[in-house]
Amino acid sequence: MGSVWMTASENSLTLLNKHGKWKAGNCLCNYCHFFHFHQHLFHSHASNDVVLLNILMALLKTSTTLSFRATAFPLLPSDVTHGHTTNTRKLHWKPTQAALTSSFHLPMRSFEAKNRTSTDDVKRLRLITAIKTPYLPDGRFDLEAYDTLVNLQIENGVEGVIVGGTTGEGQLMSWDEHIMLIGHTVNCFGVKIKVIGNTGSNSTREAIHATEQGFAVGMHAALHINPYYGKTSLNGLISHFNTVLPMGPTIIYNVPSRTSQDIPPQVIQTLAQSASLAGVKECMGNDRIKQYTDNGIVVWSGNDDQCHDARWGYGATGVISVASNLVPGLMRELIIGGENPALNSKLMPLVEWLFCEPNPIGLNTALAQLGVARPVFRLPYVPLPLKKRMEFVNLVKGIGREHFIGDKDVQVLDDNDFILIGRH
Repeated sequence: MGSVWMTASENSLTLLNKHGKWKAGNCLCNYCHFFHFHQHLFHSHASNDVVLLNILMALLKTSTTLSFRATAFPLLPSDVTHGHTTNTRKLHWKPTQAALTSSFHLPMRSFEAKNRTSTDDVKRLRLITAIKTPYLPDGRFDLEAYDTLVNLQIENGVEGVIVGGTTGEGQLMSWDEHIMLIGHTVNCFGVKIKVIGNTGSNSTREAIHATEQGFAVGMHAALHINPYYGKTSLNGLISHFNTVLPMGPTIIYNVPSRTSQDIPPQVIQTLAQSASLAGVKECMGNDRIKQYTDNGIVVWSGNDDQCHDARWGYGATGVISVASNLVPGLMRELIIGGENPALNSKLMPLVEWLFCEPNPIGLNTALAQLGVARPVFRLPYVPLPLKKRMEFVNLVKGIGREHFIGDKDVQVLDDNDFILIGRH
């Protein structure tokens, strides 16, 4: 890092080094960023104690209170004299608390507060599409194709979209890409359709940061999954979700087939005390859905093969659907048009085909064959084999090409037609 020195003034704190200078204003939250930014500095210098002391002294000169996450260091005015602390300074330390503090979320700007969607607005959504993210041959987002897909959802009566969910391959995006796509969707379509950003993570820290950013760019609600892989306890689940619920309308997503941990009803019942809980995307079956709806909790089915019965027989508000990427009009009829067992049966072969391999492999293959997205896959996803691609053509003909999005003839693509991207 080279030589480092500190200067302090009434309104600013400045760090200078051979790379230039970094300056933080007198906003106390910037001090926390300062420490995180230069954490590596303290671990790489022989004079760690001297550097740290200089920084602390500069901070003491600029403020009478240092506020950190869950810890406060108040200094009495009498303890600071002409920029120097006395030998008998009374530095009071308050131990960190296990209780979560909800006052650290980014403040909303005035237009964000004005345009914020209410939780009740989200609860009324019936057909929500987990929208696909298409790519260019170099692996970047194909925003032109994406806009076409979203427009087709709007034209066919879909009421909301999940941006960057499992179907949209949020797990293959950087957070910068993720938040950009949420903001793009809001800016282009936010007055016509509700935009729900998948800002969940198995890291609570990441979930907080992404959700703050998502609401800052205008998303109407957040989708949150329970921590996967590094699973936590039931009390940990409650604490995790309670850190993000105060930020705005929230849908909790329960899909044990992906997380390997069920979110049990007692956890949801506890979280339902929050006014920000819009509801649950539930993949544990219709009996679980009825258990929630009987207790006044809004639920969307997360299973296309069960959503008709969930809606008309078990009290679900609607569905968060994958199949609606392909046949949004038919899915609207299925969910909003009234009980229709015949239509449900007609769509089952397509739904089974879509999930013959883990989602979104089938959907990505189908959209490429319909000509509405380029045949580009971000690895580790690869297209369905040729036999399945041929089956899809027959499914489209059986249901009727006019019910599928796009205006090109469905075709069977060769293996060489697909582009697989590992680095992007």
